[in-house]
Amino acid sequence: MAGRTAVSERVGALFPADRAERLAGGHFCTASVVRSPRRDLIVTAAHCVDDGDDLVFVPGYRNGEAPHGVWAVRRVFLPDGWTKRRDEDDDVAFAALEERDGRDVEDVVGGNRFVTGSATGATAVTVTGYPDAREVPVSCTNRPTSYSRTQQRISCPGFGGGTSGSPWVNGDHEVVGVLGGFHRGGYDPDVSYSVVLGAHAAELYRDAASDP
Repeated sequence: MAGRTAVSERVGALFPADRAERLAGGHFCTASVVRSPRRDLIVTAAHCVDDGDDLVFVPGYRNGEAPHGVWAVRRVFLPDGWTKRRDEDDDVAFAALEERDGRDVEDVVGGNRFVTGSATGATAVTVTGYPDAREVPVSCTNRPTSYSRTQQRISCPGFGGGTSGSPWVNGDHEVVGVLGGFHRGGYDPDVSYSVVLGAHAAELYRDAASDP
């Protein structure tokens, strides 16, 4: 189980909007808050948010409780490579959230920097996510390795269904990976994958961050 820290509280679970009043057992993917000018962005895997359904994000979710509130997704940003071809090398997405009580999500829990172009395995990272079968997050720290030019992987136990979208956060509080990519994050719950965050991810972040 992941302990509560300022950084882990920026990670949360995604739910269908119709589960906003009855959260327990309803989450299906993971997302996390990233810094942006509007202070309203989360990052996740593209395959988590590509069906057009109304969604909510619950940072710090545990055991049916929303300690930092339930945040409605206002708009989703998907890369062309995913929308046109379901390209596993573009399995990253952003979503902008509605305000709550005049505040943005980053005002409440803070955000990690979204960083592209970092070398795979340059440092260890901490992966935090919400397995479908659990009502608390799991966490693991390890050093990623290269799987291909466009994919990276990490050995971490217990990251099965529901952990897609989990951020890979280095010691500088930078998101350098997002669980997804190869086989939508992998077919072994003990080995997970991420797109290597490069030019496509950087362009997508710029588009999402500049949305009016």
